Amino acid sequence: MLHLLAGLICIYALTCVRVVYGQNEKGERFLCTAVPIDKDTSCPVQSLPVQSASVQEEELRNTVMQLRETILQQKEIIVNQLGTIKELTSKLSRCESDSETFRKMNKDTMDDVPKDPNDTIDVLGKTMQSLKDRLENLEQQQMRANVSGASFPNELRNLLQRRLEDLENQLLKKVNELEEEKSQLYNETVAHRQRTDSTLNSLMNRISELEKGGAGFKSPENFKISLPLRTNYLFGQVKKSLPEMYAFTICMWLKSGSSPGIGTPFSYGVPGQANEIVLIEWGHNPIELLINDKVAQLPLSLSDGRWHHICITWTTRDGLWEAYQDGQRLGSGENLAPWHPIKQGGVLILGQEQDVVGGRFDATQAFVGELSHFNIWDRVLRSTDIIAMSNCSSYMPGNVVAWTDSNIEVFGGASKWPLELCEDRLFDN
Repeated sequence: MLHLLAGLICIYALTCVRVVYGQNEKGERFLCTAVPIDKDTSCPVQSLPVQSASVQEEELRNTVMQLRETILQQKEIIVNQLGTIKELTSKLSRCESDSETFRKMNKDTMDDVPKDPNDTIDVLGKTMQSLKDRLENLEQQQMRANVSGASFPNELRNLLQRRLEDLENQLLKKVNELEEEKSQLYNETVAHRQRTDSTLNSLMNRISELEKGGAGFKSPENFKISLPLRTNYLFGQVKKSLPEMYAFTICMWLKSGSSPGIGTPFSYGVPGQANEIVLIEWGHNPIELLINDKVAQLPLSLSDGRWHHICITWTTRDGLWEAYQDGQRLGSGENLAPWHPIKQGGVLILGQEQDVVGGRFDATQAFVGELSHFNIWDRVLRSTDIIAMSNCSSYMPGNVVAWTDSNIEVFGGASKWPLELCEDRLFDN
């Protein structure tokens, strides 16, 4: 009996197993449970309700779609924020570049009037407003993300917030620096303008003085001519020619520090004789007086760079001559072109020696220095008159050639200047 009961149980178990393996065909499942021998052997397992596979797949699909949409939204937000960060960084770099360019511009234009930095400050203000607009845009994007259910990353938001605050602080700092530079540049501009105005006023006053001086000196004889270079084109010329003369006195003030030799203070040439009257110191030779190409050496020393008064007298009778320096007679002689009358109708040049009448100057024989009070008389002056002129106690204009502004022309860069001769001589001494 026991053997029969065990065989029935095994047959029933095998039948249950086949049903389990075939449950996919019917959509059901079974459980096999061991029971005691004295218990009811009918199958006590009840089938459990199972959800349809199509419902589960739909739920999974919906979840995946939501996750995908969330990821796309996060990606779009991140891309927008990265673009904003790049744009803000670019604006900061541009601001720094503008500030550096502005500093270099101010440094390179020290003597010019600097540009007003108002334009740069306006650009920084616009940049600040743009940053605030960006921040508001980010906040609006955050609100839209909250509505759509997409969470905006707090770390990214905090990072952007800190970045914007840093940029704002940097921009405010640069605005303050530019304001300070603007104030400093304004002060420098005012000082520069004052210096410029002062210089222009001085130049205008100087030009006015020169114009007045060119139109007429304090007195007709109070001027000098300046021949600063040893050339063959700087010279002065006496407009008036000489008459025929049988005696003369030539006096002048001169100042020269040139060496070797002071050159030719004056020369008078006539047709057929370029060396009718010449005073010259050439090279290391002594000063010479030439009359009709005849020579007399004069014991004068004039190359110390100080003002000296010199007078030379000559008469055709026996060719007698005398040489004075600063009121003292330093030399005399005779037989210098005796009985030769000084011819009329020639050219009287100051500062150059003539090889032909009125020209063909030699730069090596040019006078370098200053001349004044060049006067000629047709007689021999008394020594007392010469002494009085040399010590500034009197002034006698020449009766043949008088030193006046209207009687002297300058050429080639020679110039006329006002001169208080006795004051300058006192200063030199």
